[in-house]
Amino acid sequence: MSHKEDIEEKKSFHHTELYISIPRTCLPIVYHPDYNITFMGLEKLHPFDSGKWGKVICYLKEEQFIHDGNIVGALEATEEDLLVVHTKHYLNRLKWSLVVATITEIPPLLFLPNFLVQRKAGKLAIDRGWAINVGGGFHHCSSDRGGGFCAYADITLAIKFLFERVQGISKATIIDLDAHQGNGHERDFMDDRRVFIMDMYNPYIYPRDEYAKRAIKRKVELEWGTEDFEYLQKVHLHSEGALNEVQPDIIVYNAGTDILDGDPLGGLSISPQGIVKRDEIVFRAARRRGIPILMITSGGYQKKTARIIANSILNLFQQHLIGAEALEGDRSSSLVTSMMGHCGPSGSKFSAV
Repeated sequence: MSHKEDIEEKKSFHHTELYISIPRTCLPIVYHPDYNITFMGLEKLHPFDSGKWGKVICYLKEEQFIHDGNIVGALEATEEDLLVVHTKHYLNRLKWSLVVATITEIPPLLFLPNFLVQRKAGKLAIDRGWAINVGGGFHHCSSDRGGGFCAYADITLAIKFLFERVQGISKATIIDLDAHQGNGHERDFMDDRRVFIMDMYNPYIYPRDEYAKRAIKRKVELEWGTEDFEYLQKVHLHSEGALNEVQPDIIVYNAGTDILDGDPLGGLSISPQGIVKRDEIVFRAARRRGIPILMITSGGYQKKTARIIANSILNLFQQHLIGAEALEGDRSSSLVTSMMGHCGPSGSKFSAV
């Protein structure tokens, strides 16, 4: 695509409330209390810790890394936003509780993934060099079908919104280190040369999508019970290799914690310290090359994963891989728009931030 064609394409996008100004005094960490899914206790029937994301935020507050006034509140996506990726037919099917229950494998109304805040988090990553969405990573959902607890294709949406709306963003790399193959984004970007996919996963578990594997540019299949030493070697080798092969304008890092030893669905044996080191390796590779990185937390099905995610974020800060630019006191706006945003949680999921 030529530069002129790129400009013309970016002029044609629809109106959205999701790209607004975020003051530099905010940390580019995106969260909303409604990420935590509860419905009269029925969520306990599901292996996923539905309160994981809220616990991460609580731990980060306890360590005085964040507070309510310096994180970015999330907005809910409109149907027009979702149509950037999904078909009208698919969205209409999601209006039926049975369809949502089948996809997410939890009782109707338990799943609230409409936030899809990667669109906002993606822009924050471009502006600040990094962003973390404490949630998201629904990598089994593609444009026309969901599965594996994933009803919306948020990774695809993140990248398509950046291609559509941000000048100079024309190449993306997905580094998917969740224990499961990311077949949703793989199906969506099957023939898209702008997107390089590295996927490192246990091939013996869900989804075993042979068709989707054709989209993976750097495929790393792990054996049952893979442990820290071998795992971290492969993370370093292949993340470096992927970024040497193609230098993207943005990295979307799917940082699932279902690789943790004892996870009921992952089948791998990585220690908490191994997960913290894994995230450090990926961020270090990105920051050394000056590539903006968006981290999303994806799968992880044990109660202790929230603490591990929080510890990893704190380690990234201690290693000077995140945080410095937000904490220098620069109060200038990150975007010049007519609608000014602010830090802190939204009053509701529909409120501007």
